Amino acid sequence: MSSLSADQRKALDTQAVNNFREYLQIPSVQPDINYDDCVTFLKKQAKSLGLPIKVIEITSGKPIVIITWEGSEPDSPTILLNSHMDVVPVFEDKWTYKPFSAHIDKKGNIYARGSQDMKCVGIQYLEAVRRLKLQGVTLRRTLHISFVPDEEIGGVEGMRKFVHTNEFRDLNVAFALDEGMANPTEEFALFYAERCIWHMHIHCPGNPGHGSLLLDNTAGEKVNYILNKFFEFRRREKQKLAENPTLTVGDVTTVNLTQMKGGIQTNVIPPEFVIVVDCRIPITVDIKKWEETINRWCSDAGQGVRIEYEQKQPQVPATKLDNTNPFWIAFKEASDELGLKLKPQVFPGGTDSRYVRSIGLPALGFSPMNKTPIRLHDHDEYLSKTMFLRGIDIYCKIIENVANVEERSG
Repeated sequence: MSSLSADQRKALDTQAVNNFREYLQIPSVQPDINYDDCVTFLKKQAKSLGLPIKVIEITSGKPIVIITWEGSEPDSPTILLNSHMDVVPVFEDKWTYKPFSAHIDKKGNIYARGSQDMKCVGIQYLEAVRRLKLQGVTLRRTLHISFVPDEEIGGVEGMRKFVHTNEFRDLNVAFALDEGMANPTEEFALFYAERCIWHMHIHCPGNPGHGSLLLDNTAGEKVNYILNKFFEFRRREKQKLAENPTLTVGDVTTVNLTQMKGGIQTNVIPPEFVIVVDCRIPITVDIKKWEETINRWCSDAGQGVRIEYEQKQPQVPATKLDNTNPFWIAFKEASDELGLKLKPQVFPGGTDSRYVRSIGLPALGFSPMNKTPIRLHDHDEYLSKTMFLRGIDIYCKIIENVANVEERSG
């Protein structure tokens, strides 16, 4: 393997930043995205790398892009490097710079929606491969670099469907990397599991009537009872976090009231209120018992209360971080060699990793961003040029290690 000269590295750094900024300038913002510009951009990247590209559409208008670097043992199970093309909406008047300008300030910070979540990672994969190829590196296992749609709205038409297709099975994936998040400390966040998401619409019917009366069995009384139960539970979960510094938010159950619906006029007691609760459940919780608790609260609140689930995910087994997982061992060895301090934890939200794990494959969530404020989904999302470029070097080592894990099956 040859090393890169200083001039080569400088040229590659410039190319990487330019590619990152060009990708950020594509406003692939939810909702109603036209992904054509993303696909065109990625086709150009594949051509510059001399690698084949495939575009799959399980759902019309929702392309899944796969760039493949074949390994020396093409029959061995492969490595998947996943990222998503879409980004969340912006409130442009709250931004210091235009959110799709990819402006670089005097400190070298690159401002754009998607700079942390997660166009940075997609480009870092590609630029790491570019450097490895230039150095004459040959990997044992084939790499598939995937760019999927609609992760920010649950991945329903993206990774969730994709993992159950023949096209995915044909990739012969053994291990996947996907997004993590920034960390303001020295440590790098590493995610080996995710909480399951329940989105509940709790219908509270009651006696309607005039607002001057004290009717029994009103919708508002039932809402009050249920919310008191949820908020008392929420207080106890917050207390767990406050009392145990080793815990992260991914280790507790979060419940948040996100919507309230009902009522037609100030002086009319309505026939129903609906409250919407976002609940995220960690892997340590018995979800059957948790569901029984919620159902009991609803029953105790009064007659007719029912739950309609917008989303009710099952618990997905965590990826093992032990000697039974050779890809974790390879990842950890690369991290140790680079001097990275990893903080393994449960992801607090939801990523496409959950769909990969749901079919029994190990997956880790990792975005190489330490000493970086968490700005995903926030105004003025940014990533420093220095951290972006360092992330490429980190991926070079990690990719080489995990893709050279020896095949042991059979």
